[in-house]
Amino acid sequence: MSAVETVDSQADAQQELPFALVYGRAVTEMPLDLYIPPDALEVFLEAFEGPLDLLLYLIRKQNIDILDIPVAEITRQYMGYVELMKSVRLELAAEYLVMAAMLAEIKSRMLLPRSAEVEEEEDDPRAELIRRLQEYERFKSAAEGLDTLPRVGRDVLVPKLDAPEARARRLLPEVSLEEVLMSMAEVLRRGDLFESHQVSREQLSTRERMSDVLERLKGGGFVPFVELFTAEEGRLGVVVTFMAILELVKESLVELVQNEPFTAIHVRARAE
Repeated sequence: MSAVETVDSQADAQQELPFALVYGRAVTEMPLDLYIPPDALEVFLEAFEGPLDLLLYLIRKQNIDILDIPVAEITRQYMGYVELMKSVRLELAAEYLVMAAMLAEIKSRMLLPRSAEVEEEEDDPRAELIRRLQEYERFKSAAEGLDTLPRVGRDVLVPKLDAPEARARRLLPEVSLEEVLMSMAEVLRRGDLFESHQVSREQLSTRERMSDVLERLKGGGFVPFVELFTAEEGRLGVVVTFMAILELVKESLVELVQNEPFTAIHVRARAE
C-alpha cells in the first residue's frame, strides 16, 4: 500500500466519525433542512464584576498610570463597552450607568476652562475616582492571593474511608449443672416471699360510729377510753372510732377526763 493510499484511508476514517449524536444515532452529515437562527449563538469573552473592575481592566490593558487617567479616552472606551453589552442583550446593572454618568461629569469638569487660582483651590476631579480604583485594586489583589492558596475540594482532596464493620464473636459462659440448680432454688425461694392477697374495702361511717359511741355513753357515767374500741375491727375500725370521739369532743357532746398524767382516760357524755 502506497503512502497516498494510507493518507486517503485515514482521511476517510476521519470523515466517517460522527460529529453529533441525536437520540443515540450518529450524525455524520449536516441535514439539508437544518435552520440555524442568526442570533442562535453569541460569544461574550470579557466579563467584569462591576464598573470598577471594567475601568481597572481598561487602565491596565493600556499601561496607563492610575494617578494620571486620561478621562476622555477612558470614558470613550467605557461607553463602547456599555454599548456592546446593549448589543448582545445583556442586562445592564444600574451601577454601570452610574459610573458612566460619573465619568461624563469628570470629563465635562476637566474640559471646562478654569483659571489658575480656581485650579489651586479645587481638588482634581479625578481624585475620588482614583481613590476608589486604588482601593478596589488592593481588595482584588488580596482576593487573587487568597484564590491561589490550596483549597480543600479543589486542590486538596481529603480521603474518606469507612471503617470496616467489626463483628465480635460472643462467647457463651461455661455454667455447670450445679450452679443452674442453685440459681433455680434461689429464684423459688424469692418467689415464696411475694404472696398475692385480695384487699377488700370495708365501708365505715364516722357519723354512724359517733351515734354508736353516744349510745354506749347513755347512762351518764364514765366509760374507759379503751373500751370504746373493738380490736376485731382492725386498724380501720380503731381509726374511725378515734375520729368519731374527736368529732364528739369538738361538738361538745362528750368530755375526756384524766386524773393524773399517764393514767387512764375516761369518757363521759355531757349533760344537756
